[in-house]
Amino acid sequence: MTTNTESASAAVRAHLDHPIIDGDSHIVEFMPTFFDYLKDVGGSDIVKRYRDSSVSRRWAAMSWDERRAERVTIPPWWALPTENTLDRATAMMPRLLHERMDEVGMDYVVLYPTIGLGFPHMQDDEIRQAVCRAFNEFTADQYTEFSDRMTVAAVIPLNTPEEGLAELEHAHSLGLKVAQMPAFVRRPVAAVAEKYPELANRVTWIDSFGIDSDYDYDPFWQRCLDLGFAVASHSGGMGFTDRSSITNYMYNHIGHFAAAGEVLCKSMLMGGVTTRFPELRVALLEGGVAHGARVYADIIARWEKRGIDKLNNLDPANLDVELAQDLFSRYGGELTEGRLDNLPRTLGMTAPDVEPELKDNFAAMNIERAEDFYDRFIPSFYFGCEADDPITAWAFNDQVNPFGAKIRAFMSTDLGHWDVPDMSAAVAEAYEPVENGVISPEDFRDFAFTNQLRLYAHNNHDFFKGTIVEDAAAEAIAQESANGT
Repeated sequence: MTTNTESASAAVRAHLDHPIIDGDSHIVEFMPTFFDYLKDVGGSDIVKRYRDSSVSRRWAAMSWDERRAERVTIPPWWALPTENTLDRATAMMPRLLHERMDEVGMDYVVLYPTIGLGFPHMQDDEIRQAVCRAFNEFTADQYTEFSDRMTVAAVIPLNTPEEGLAELEHAHSLGLKVAQMPAFVRRPVAAVAEKYPELANRVTWIDSFGIDSDYDYDPFWQRCLDLGFAVASHSGGMGFTDRSSITNYMYNHIGHFAAAGEVLCKSMLMGGVTTRFPELRVALLEGGVAHGARVYADIIARWEKRGIDKLNNLDPANLDVELAQDLFSRYGGELTEGRLDNLPRTLGMTAPDVEPELKDNFAAMNIERAEDFYDRFIPSFYFGCEADDPITAWAFNDQVNPFGAKIRAFMSTDLGHWDVPDMSAAVAEAYEPVENGVISPEDFRDFAFTNQLRLYAHNNHDFFKGTIVEDAAAEAIAQESANGT
């Protein structure tokens, strides 16, 4: 069902010499059919338990006194566009999306869930594993027919490495090729859970699979490489302490995808995952590039001041007590008069020491010089940016980013959700920075095409085989290899 008038996005696509790949569009699950798959996986009881677990229904059923007493975060509401019925139906039916691809100016899309975004975060082990498996079987069956222009990411739960490995293998058997993992898992604080079991799911800490994890996730990362999976995280940060308003959805929403993505990015980076697995490619979706550029610059700045060979500048033992006593006596005046009897303590010289193994916060990254951060970060992390995000240009400013880096930003339009009221306008909106002279046509090529290849096809050169972009992708990949990039 195409329109008679060429869309602005189709016009943009028509004059480009490269394909446009949307690295993050969304399906809106047709739930009656999904529930059939869930029933096949776990039975009628699982379907009922899943329905009964609805956070939205629980919040809606609570009184305001109950909401305030429990500080229950307001869930998303009116999260899907309704004025454009054609677009709403397009997000729900792969055949219609396939028919409209040229109209929306896209050659190929990688699709992510809507309701399924929350599946890996469900607390009940049995329900979580069942809904993830059902989603993967549902999308494999419904979308494979249209694989020349689209693929759906597999939803992978990761409360334990074994759970993740099991579903990763199953997804691979279904022909799926992108692994959507959570950015974190909430785990009970043991001391609280032991004393107050009823609070186990209320008082939690965030396990982000790298720093401080109770589990070794290296077998999972290795298996992603073995099977050729690109890894993507599309978790939200709503419910974080600073994003838990009980009344204001937008207060919680602003920056929440970036907040969750930053948790995973820092954990994998500083936990040494990208050092041990330099070929792993990880997408952090819909949070934009600003948090990525900041983490990259911030970690370099901190290493330059607090790297292990710089810590001597901060060791309290280096203070010269006699000199300090003299200076405070001569220049302190009324500020210090009669108060210098325990100056070492005042200067912090008697503070408890830190265990030696905790002093090098960058040890897992094996950094020898600041430039090493480029290799640990830039090839590994990819940042999904929506079409209307004006900050995306920061990614390509190699005059600002340390060591002339261009952060790996890629087009992540969020088609299907409330922030895209017109699917046929998204590509045109993404191209506006080129028309305004903010980024170059070459940067837009990276944003709309090349970075998607670097992400999705790096460990699977057949990722785009059999698709409409197969030839262009193969040529670009060959050129990248020839250039040694």
